[in-house]
Amino acid sequence: MSDQVEKAEKFKSLHKSRTFIIPNPWDSDSARLLEGLGFQALATISAGFAQALGKLDGQVSLEEKLSHCCSITDATDIPLSADFENGFADEPEQAAENVFLIA
Repeated sequence: MSDQVEKAEKFKSLHKSRTFIIPNPWDSDSARLLEGLGFQALATISAGFAQALGKLDGQVSLEEKLSHCCSITDATDIPLSADFENGFADEPEQAAENVFLIA
């Protein structure tokens, strides 16, 4: 399941079908481990990722978040829900641009 549309449909079906557990990996290795354990979707964790970088929650840059999400999606073949920190913007237009970047 490498296509983003397929992953979105899978994530939608998980929400519709039943309760499911969605763990939060902090890097690509933990993401692969969780996928290997049978989890059907993953979610990013803002505080855990920030702490892995030696930062506080909310101090991660947009570029760091984009890189983090790419590393997880490159390492796995399951849907990823991203904690996207208010779109990394104060203005709606910039948040929309950032959402486009992460998509």
